[in-house]
Amino acid sequence: MNDERRKVPKRIAQTVLNSLKGGVVPRIGLPYIAVGRKNEIEALLHDVDIISEGGASFRFIVGRYGSGKSFLIQTIRNYVMDRGFIVADADLSPERRLQGTRGQGLATYRELIGNLSTKTKPEGGALTLVLDRWISAVQAEASGETGRMPGDPLLTQAVDRKIVAVTSQISELVHGFEFASLLSRYYHAYIDGDDETKGKVVRWFRGEYALKREAKEELGVNIIITDDDWYDYLKLFAVFFRLAGYSGMMIMIDELVNLYKIPNAITRQYNYEKMLTMYNDTLQGKAKYLGIIMGATPQAVEDRRRGVYSYEALRSRLAEGKFSKPGARDLLAPVIRLDPLTPEEMLVLCEKLSDMHAGLYQYERRVTTEELGDFIKLEYGRIGADHNITPREVIRDFIELLDLLYQNPSLDMEKMLASDAFTYTKSEAVSDQTDSSYATFTI
Repeated sequence: MNDERRKVPKRIAQTVLNSLKGGVVPRIGLPYIAVGRKNEIEALLHDVDIISEGGASFRFIVGRYGSGKSFLIQTIRNYVMDRGFIVADADLSPERRLQGTRGQGLATYRELIGNLSTKTKPEGGALTLVLDRWISAVQAEASGETGRMPGDPLLTQAVDRKIVAVTSQISELVHGFEFASLLSRYYHAYIDGDDETKGKVVRWFRGEYALKREAKEELGVNIIITDDDWYDYLKLFAVFFRLAGYSGMMIMIDELVNLYKIPNAITRQYNYEKMLTMYNDTLQGKAKYLGIIMGATPQAVEDRRRGVYSYEALRSRLAEGKFSKPGARDLLAPVIRLDPLTPEEMLVLCEKLSDMHAGLYQYERRVTTEELGDFIKLEYGRIGADHNITPREVIRDFIELLDLLYQNPSLDMEKMLASDAFTYTKSEAVSDQTDSSYATFTI
């Protein structure tokens, strides 16, 4: 087991453990701790195959705070990057929405473009890298076909033809003409070594031009990306990325609860209307090579007064059918509802974390499988745990335990579990019903 746990690089182990203890999902190292969600991942990866063949998909991942929805989204993010996708992700906030009167929709677009990630640049900021690699690939392909070297006018002409072939396919789409002309402008600036013009084009692609006049003067285009049409440009990027050699584009938007929290009913409806447009586009074939995943809490989706279901056109499309239920969810439906991880799955996760912790701090793992089982029994034995406990709570408790045991060698797991901190009493905040499935849990 020692050799196995040492395989986790210390930098990754430190990031994973610190993130989980802080209650947030790490962006790296997820394969080392992935547990459960096998069926949900398979369903989402089926979408990925459809997208790479020119289709599109739209999914909601719904779960309570701490239930693992953000973890699942980040896991899919890593999977699709390994499959040659470009990923853009953003969390909604009061300043970032799907639609707004003060640029909140454009702020979401800027966040998505700023977070563009590829397998070789997973931390984001990949737009310039993608553009430069596209041009280099086109040059290499043209050089191989013509036998000409860089600097040869005949090679430049061959590259020009290939660039035009790509941009002409994009120019047929909505706003595609301006988008294509800017791609061509970027290419010529790249060839000429004109970094200033390259920077201006990238700035336009990022939605950072506030005035059409400024864009006209600097780039010769009469249009800028706005709060109303930013989603159209994501569809253009998805097609371009495919033409540039990637499998497609996956957009991941989390914290949909911030739309639910919008106090103004009309503003909320405008945001849900934008969501409906995105949903319809993907299902009706108006978008290509594009996948959209949104993360939300059950209340943010199902509340008929303020949630997504308050918009009837969305409710009628997304509402769960009569036959889907916990333990037998329809994972091909637009909404994937996350069931809680089982005690057995949490046991496996805690074992992985204890191995990672021992590897990071270079000590022999002291926590036995039996002690792990006792910890899980205590966590899931709390009154109302069947409805209220989340992986986030269990993981934070467990990493705190590991840290304390490491810093205090005189302590052991048995003493820690017997302490007042783990003597759970009946809580008024949760149901007083017990679940016999936890009483029969064995290791």
